[in-house]
Amino acid sequence: MTSSRVWRRPTLDAVAARAGVSTATVSNALNGTGRLSEATRQRVLAVARELGYAPASTARALARGGTGVLGLTMTTYGDLPVPYTEIPYYAQLVLGAMAAAHERGFLLQVMPSSMSPWMWLNTAMDGVIHVAPRADDPVAAILRERGIPMVTDGRPLQPHWCDAWVDTDHEVGLGLLLDHLTQSGARRIGLSLPLHDDAYPRLIAHAYRSWCDEHRMPALVEEYASLPDYFTSEQDAVGRLLDQDPRPDAVIGVYSDSGHNILAAARHHGLRVPRDLLVACISEDPDYATTTPPVTALSLRPDRIGAEAVDLLIAVINARSGVGRRRLVQPVLTPRRSTRRPATDARRRGRPE
Repeated sequence: MTSSRVWRRPTLDAVAARAGVSTATVSNALNGTGRLSEATRQRVLAVARELGYAPASTARALARGGTGVLGLTMTTYGDLPVPYTEIPYYAQLVLGAMAAAHERGFLLQVMPSSMSPWMWLNTAMDGVIHVAPRADDPVAAILRERGIPMVTDGRPLQPHWCDAWVDTDHEVGLGLLLDHLTQSGARRIGLSLPLHDDAYPRLIAHAYRSWCDEHRMPALVEEYASLPDYFTSEQDAVGRLLDQDPRPDAVIGVYSDSGHNILAAARHHGLRVPRDLLVACISEDPDYATTTPPVTALSLRPDRIGAEAVDLLIAVINARSGVGRRRLVQPVLTPRRSTRRPATDARRRGRPE
């Protein structure tokens, strides 16, 4: 004798019971609303995934004629030597957003902002995450014309460009990095700063100068054109920093390749890292763990930014009241050999250098 089980659609109550939380908590976790700890939210999402529960947000979107699809725009720069998705920051952001969208029952489609206006006007989607919006980017205007909710990765240059935004807390991040360098003995910290038409370099420069003012240290900034050849341009900018008298005893860069560029400029000047110069950068590139020497890096947590952007976008789509329209993600510092002077190593080992 054989028996068959009749599949029944899992309910909100079933998810709540399995996760050991209230139905309100389940709803908040799935819809990107409320104030939940990360551990609670992840537990609820895992249970919902295990049971095959379809979030109410997707059902509501479909019921009102929605698509159950979110868009994510990747700004394209034709002069870059590699596709944007090969840059670690953007690759991790896309994967984080994709996982978060799927956990909440939405599809995520990644689209270049260089698509023709006709495509942007006719692609069906419930909302869009706009990555690194630029001053001359036409996507924001098209989405506003269509009335499609938009959340940006990074603060927009103009507040009216979007419904909400998610960004790294740059004040905290620069503070972590600069405090670490001073603890390693640095007193003249240079900044290699790209010229670009998004908000990121401006926010970095403001955080850096504010920290220098507060700690009564000189602000040593050299700017460079980020395109078309920012590899050579940044090395030239770092070279100008290192030609100063007195020269900096540490240099930080803010792009993914900045660590490589600063190391190259230091070699060109005959400086040893970290004995003569401390080097650090803001990057997600895992290669910095194996450079000579390994480079200290500040992570902006793009995976977390992508997930938070999905949470916030779904909350905006659902028009939930009381939802904050700005979210800051906390960065993480990974100290490595490039900011550890030999004397520091000797003291740590408990013997003279």
